[in-house]
Amino acid sequence: MPTALLLAEHEPGSRGRLERNLREDGFDVVGASGAGEALELAELAQPALVLLAHPLPDASALDLCRRIRQGEPGRCWDREVPVIVLGPGDADADDRVRAFARGCDDYVGSPFVYDELLARIRAVLRRSGSPPAAEWIEAGEIAIDRATRWVTVRGQRVALAGKEYELLLELASDPTRVFTKEQLLRDVWGYRLVGRTRTLDSHASRLRRKLGSVGEGPFVVNVWGVGYRLLDS
Repeated sequence: MPTALLLAEHEPGSRGRLERNLREDGFDVVGASGAGEALELAELAQPALVLLAHPLPDASALDLCRRIRQGEPGRCWDREVPVIVLGPGDADADDRVRAFARGCDDYVGSPFVYDELLARIRAVLRRSGSPPAAEWIEAGEIAIDRATRWVTVRGQRVALAGKEYELLLELASDPTRVFTKEQLLRDVWGYRLVGRTRTLDSHASRLRRKLGSVGEGPFVVNVWGVGYRLLDS
């Protein structure tokens, strides 16, 4: 199963870009726009790592880190969960010391290079003993190499467009699970409000056709009125 990360970032564009990159690198990302929502998701998702962008509209990242570490009456989350603060790039040494004093495990100044952030995430997860996201996924006849973004079916490469690949990654994380359309539109496309759209259905159809051109399938099974699963159970 993918490693779960909680990302608290107020700016939708930045949050969306970071969520997409992290999902492509094998993480299961839940996003929050503020401190209150982040604490709720910390209870529900029990993430392996938390990314806190500064500032948040209802608390600073440092205050939120402190609340995670101290816990709150009636709330239940892992108070030892690794936390990385995404702070302002002009922060001085005192700001960084304060962040570590509040309990963060690492501090990354913005703007940052994504590859460096990814390396820091993996380093913190190694130190905490949490398993890193798998680089190689197999689901029936399908194999996915995240490092190269290569997808093969029965050993033959299948070329996929960006969203087709992201949809496949999401479905392959639990191949026989039925993912609802709302879940897929939220997690793959970043939709917060789901109206009438054929986006998912058209991508699922193309993905099914491409995988089926070299494999026996069935692949990307439509569960009528609910959503999709990658493999027939």
